[in-house]
Amino acid sequence: MKTSSLLRLLGLLVLPMTFARAQSPAGPAPFRLVMLDPGHFHAALLQKSMYPNIDATVRVYAPPGDDVQEHLKRVNASNSRPENPTQWKAIVYTGPDFLARMLQEKAGNVVVMSGNNRDKPARILPIIEAGLDVFADKPMVIEPEGFPALERAFATAQAKGAVLYDIMTERSEITNALQREFARQPGVFGRLVEGTPENPAVVMESVHYYYKTVSGSPLKRPAWFFDVAEAGEGLSDVGTHLFDLVQWECFPDQALDHTRDIQILSARHWPTILTAAQFKATTGLDSFPAALRASVKDGALHVYGNGEVTYRLKGIHATVTARWDYEAAPGAGDTHYAMLRGTKCNLVIRQGAAEGYKPTLYLEAAPGTDPLTFRRALLPALLDIQQKYPGVDVKPLESSWQIVIPAQYDIGHEAHFAEVTKRFLSYLTTRRLPAWEVPNMLAKYYTTTKAIEFARRSP
Repeated sequence: MKTSSLLRLLGLLVLPMTFARAQSPAGPAPFRLVMLDPGHFHAALLQKSMYPNIDATVRVYAPPGDDVQEHLKRVNASNSRPENPTQWKAIVYTGPDFLARMLQEKAGNVVVMSGNNRDKPARILPIIEAGLDVFADKPMVIEPEGFPALERAFATAQAKGAVLYDIMTERSEITNALQREFARQPGVFGRLVEGTPENPAVVMESVHYYYKTVSGSPLKRPAWFFDVAEAGEGLSDVGTHLFDLVQWECFPDQALDHTRDIQILSARHWPTILTAAQFKATTGLDSFPAALRASVKDGALHVYGNGEVTYRLKGIHATVTARWDYEAAPGAGDTHYAMLRGTKCNLVIRQGAAEGYKPTLYLEAAPGTDPLTFRRALLPALLDIQQKYPGVDVKPLESSWQIVIPAQYDIGHEAHFAEVTKRFLSYLTTRRLPAWEVPNMLAKYYTTTKAIEFARRSP
């Protein structure tokens, strides 16, 4: 029997992708990736770039099915693109025992998880116990009962010296980064107000779409993506980014205590309704599978992808809204709105038709702020920010200031995955996360899971 036939019988497949040597001139790359059940397209976005200290050969362990095949197609598309192609090679094992097989073989030392969210807490813990590092796509947990396992995973990681980190791409988006920087300029921003539940100090809202194009092709989503028991509701999935930004921008480099600093005040959730035709357009399936039929009413699928929560974080009131619609307007895409209210000005990100659907940051002087005093404070603040972001400027408008951002900083959402991967690699190299990262990851997932629990109890 030929070797390739034997490997296929064993569930092990070596894909002959176009790839460079797995070793650099300086020797073997220190980090070897394992892609575990890569059911979400974010796994492939991590592999749209090459990294000098990551081996070009990647091990993939997954259950058999469309998810792993779609992932491999996406990686192959990056390998075969005419401009700056990647050079990944995949060694694939598919079988129902994929997790046990991965833990037994330990063919890599960094496990990337980007797929079905339901099982992440139960999978993360044994991987950390095995001494492997984990780079997990959000969310790490979607249900309140999964949070204690995540707490144990972080405690075990600390005991074993392992790195457990989630993929927060929105910190790399330039308007979010500049909103954070201007909030750290007391001469311009003042201080963050406390706000009230009715008039919060912080508002974050995102709108995502089920039908979209990624890397130039229509995105095919797995059926489980529409099952909130497996993918999570909107607040616990994409809402993770919003809760992270609230913490990262309002309390930079500060460790939060989820047992004391967070109080959920109100929460609600509601469904997005998809017709059978819309479901087929996004999944390729002619009918709703059995696992989703309990959510089908009058021939349409009801997906609880939308949620809103108002909460208090260290005394600051914030409202976060996550929404899923079917398809964006022509020329538009996923959108983000964010407002931080300061004593001297509001920092507002808008991404509507007026902005050409591009995120744009504005400085709006707070009522009672003297315009001349504000203008005088703006120049030294801008000069300080330009030390880190050269070329950033301001443009006066009728009643506000627009932050002018050079095109070099607008790298696009897909490129943000390379940015966060480089940040993660720096932590792997030093074997150390910033002191605030772990407590703030716990605070973030405590907030998402408590918000879901609260929303389900609300009338």
